[in-house]
Amino acid sequence: MNRAVPQVAVTPPPICTSSTLRDELSTLFTQPRFNDKGRYLSETELIQFAGDADALLVGRDRITEQVLSGLPQLKIIVKYGVGLDNIDVDALKKHQVELGWTGGVNRRSVAELTLGFMLGLCHNVFNAGGALKQGQWVKEGGKLLRGKTVGIVGCGNIGKEVVRLLKPFECKVWIRDILDMSEFCRETHSLEKSFEEVVSGADIISLHVPLTDETRLMMNATAFRRMRSTAYLINTSRGDVVDEAALKEALVKEVIAGAALDVFSQEPPEDKDLLACPRLMVTPHIGGNALEAVEAMARTAFQHLDEYFNK
Repeated sequence: MNRAVPQVAVTPPPICTSSTLRDELSTLFTQPRFNDKGRYLSETELIQFAGDADALLVGRDRITEQVLSGLPQLKIIVKYGVGLDNIDVDALKKHQVELGWTGGVNRRSVAELTLGFMLGLCHNVFNAGGALKQGQWVKEGGKLLRGKTVGIVGCGNIGKEVVRLLKPFECKVWIRDILDMSEFCRETHSLEKSFEEVVSGADIISLHVPLTDETRLMMNATAFRRMRSTAYLINTSRGDVVDEAALKEALVKEVIAGAALDVFSQEPPEDKDLLACPRLMVTPHIGGNALEAVEAMARTAFQHLDEYFNK
């Protein structure tokens, strides 16, 4: 575009640690800058790292007014991954910085992990496997996923994909979304329900919402008390959607049967007591990180960069 050789800075560790993806981006832009810290960057680190870059490809790094003020050369932010809750879109407009992002690219990856959580929780895979590693032979096979009532809270790209994956299991699917899901419900033989109905009636509650003022801590102590004692909670969306202290208490006091978390309010999580809960399955935010999803999200981001600087 304006500069003969655009300067591109890249932060997401899945891209920066992949020789294949680094080579692919390097064929499009001369000497792109890669983050070598193995993690996402703080605001101060981001400013130092990006410097005079024309383009910044980010993942979960926070793009704030402070960051944008410190990067006056920046022309475009490209987002790798799902959701824009870490990006101040109003600040982008103020600083006249464009945004490149395509949602839903990793929906199959997250949906498959969600289905794995459902099967693992129902069939007692996680608890039984953990017990066996401790030398305990506990033959408790759980129950079938088939026929259970599954509540999908947030029915965007990922939520819809989960509903499709559930079809062979003949589950009752209840959907809660702020948008009208009537057509999708007709197509999939699902039912639209209120949040309260999903929380109090579903055997499995699976969260697929963005983090907003409305969804922050939506699964709190009140919600856990409304859940069935035999019900499970799954969160593969954003950590702050769940009140982790309330979840820990609900698990310890057996208010609910179990839970599975791929996301946390702080990552990596530091609450060892939460992680130690015996009826909690945890993974380190890997839902969207299947190899195929990583490559697809990276290449979509590269395409946004290529289109911007070569249009």
